[in-house]
Amino acid sequence: MFRFNSIDVGDERILTLQAPSYPNTNQPSFLSAQVLPDRGMMTLQIRARFPFLGEIDLLAPSLQEARKILEQDSEGFPGNASYLVGGAILLPYANRIRGSVSADGRSLRTSVLGRAVHLPANASGKRPGAERFAMHGLILAERIDKIHRETTGERDTLRAFLHAGDFGGCWVSNTEVEIENTLTPESFTVTITARNVGEELLPIGIGWHPYFTLPSGRREQARLYLSARRRVLVNNYDEVLPTGELVPVAGTEFDFSIPGGRPLNDLYLDDCFVDLTRSPAGHAVAEIVDPAAYYGLRVFSASAQVRAFQVYAPPKEGFVVIEPQFNWADPFGPQWDSRTDTGMAVLTPGEAVVYSASVELFMPQGC
Repeated sequence: MFRFNSIDVGDERILTLQAPSYPNTNQPSFLSAQVLPDRGMMTLQIRARFPFLGEIDLLAPSLQEARKILEQDSEGFPGNASYLVGGAILLPYANRIRGSVSADGRSLRTSVLGRAVHLPANASGKRPGAERFAMHGLILAERIDKIHRETTGERDTLRAFLHAGDFGGCWVSNTEVEIENTLTPESFTVTITARNVGEELLPIGIGWHPYFTLPSGRREQARLYLSARRRVLVNNYDEVLPTGELVPVAGTEFDFSIPGGRPLNDLYLDDCFVDLTRSPAGHAVAEIVDPAAYYGLRVFSASAQVRAFQVYAPPKEGFVVIEPQFNWADPFGPQWDSRTDTGMAVLTPGEAVVYSASVELFMPQGC
């Protein structure tokens, strides 16, 4: 077991990965990454160097603001603040799950693979009377102590192990999780292996929720590239609940598939993009380009089970959240046709599935 010193985000530990030195100062490179083991190994911050920008933080908000948010009570749901900063790990489901909400509004009952489960109703829209739902999984406040660090001349790696069991009685079967964070000068990668160690079928959805900054602060000219053909329609942008209808993005303002991407302008985004087109290497790929800052960031997944990118980008904010994830929103909901594959992996006893999300940096063409 590797022993770490605590750094002050309340009483929580911060584990810092350090990238080996990178001799080519004409190319962007990663410097460090900070992880919170007391919040399910979420990514707190990633720091990098760009030729025209110097050293910058890649994730929003600043450490000072993140500290304030993480120390809040999150309306009585431990871990809720985890998906408001940095990059939370979402497991055993990403996005929303709906159900019959309890009288006190704190839990809901729903069906998962034909079995009744009770989940925390830890989120809702902000409008009066908005529906409550389960949001972003069950490890947001999980303390992980079994951690191993391996540092070489090429990379720095943290491996964490969690016996999640049935997630406190909230989920089906029993799960073991291994979370690996690897930093090199060229990339940062989150790899998650979930294994069914129970005796029933285990449904698993996995995602990562990073708030990528726009260094120039000029959101309207920033460009998004995303390899998807369709998106999921939602009831509104307050609750963001899927209607069960998928629509093509081609020819619309939501088509970000053109090389180099499309400017964000003033378009509000909180959309699940599906029917992904993969790269020649088999990767699901999204990119953010900030031309005014001579900045480019690529996030991609080699996992065949990644079936969606959820993109959250309010016009007045200086970030773009790009979430590679297995499942669509409310994957077991009645709005979906029984023949629709909504992305949840279903593991037989002893079976495992691997999720990965990687970040690379690049200089946009012409810079």
